[in-house]
Amino acid sequence: MTSKLQRKLMRAFVLVRTKPGTSEEVVKSRRIKGVKIANSVLGRVDVILVIEAYTLEEIRNILYEMVEKNPNVVRTETLISITPEAEEE
Repeated sequence: MTSKLQRKLMRAFVLVRTKPGTSEEVVKSRRIKGVKIANSVLGRVDVILVIEAYTLEEIRNILYEMVEKNPNVVRTETLISITPEAEEE
């Protein structure tokens, strides 16, 4: 049974465009706490990241740590999920 005071995780999907041939550097960011998925993809973006955190500030800090500091990142778009996380069965 979960407490009503328990904080819920927020989920962000981050679309990343990188300089050619450098997407794997961003994918290595999956080692950072809060990064749940980091995959290279084909299409208009090069990497998709899934981040989970309890606050927008935590998401911002994770993004800064893995994306903003990386000189090979050209552009990002962050999508914040508005659907509550799936409850564990």
